Amino acid sequence: MNWYLLHTKPRQEKLAIRNLRQQGYECYLPLMPLEKISRGTLVVSEEPLFPRYLFIYLDTNQSAKSWGPIRYTRGVNRLVSFGSEPAKVDTRLVQVLKSNETALLTEPQPLFKLGEKVTLKEGPFSGIEAIYQMPEGECRAIVLIELLSKPTKLVVSPVQLRKLG
Repeated sequence: MNWYLLHTKPRQEKLAIRNLRQQGYECYLPLMPLEKISRGTLVVSEEPLFPRYLFIYLDTNQSAKSWGPIRYTRGVNRLVSFGSEPAKVDTRLVQVLKSNETALLTEPQPLFKLGEKVTLKEGPFSGIEAIYQMPEGECRAIVLIELLSKPTKLVVSPVQLRKLG
């Protein structure tokens, strides 16, 4: 038995893992909390650590399940392989990911980082470049804009910001 890597269709990792588990396959999808803007509000959602990839535990013996059903599972794009050989993943790597998953799930990955360049999308300063400073509570963020040739703090909603680049 070895761990292998599956490539999924865009944003269908959870669909693929659910369908594979229903077929009796052991799978693993490392997740991490991530801040993102959804429907105009800042929310924390669990997102894949490796977008479009998940791990599957398979037996390579002749008596093992055929790999054919995996390719035709909804959400799965293909089994990652090098040439004609499926890419094996070291069992220790999967064990480390599983053991560190609890640490990953405690603190969400912030949407914006300190010092990151952003632009304002709405309001009187729409289109102006700013430098993200810090969150202020759940609904606000502090940014620096250049106003009259000097840096000025501005408190805005994170929904009003967009990353540059």
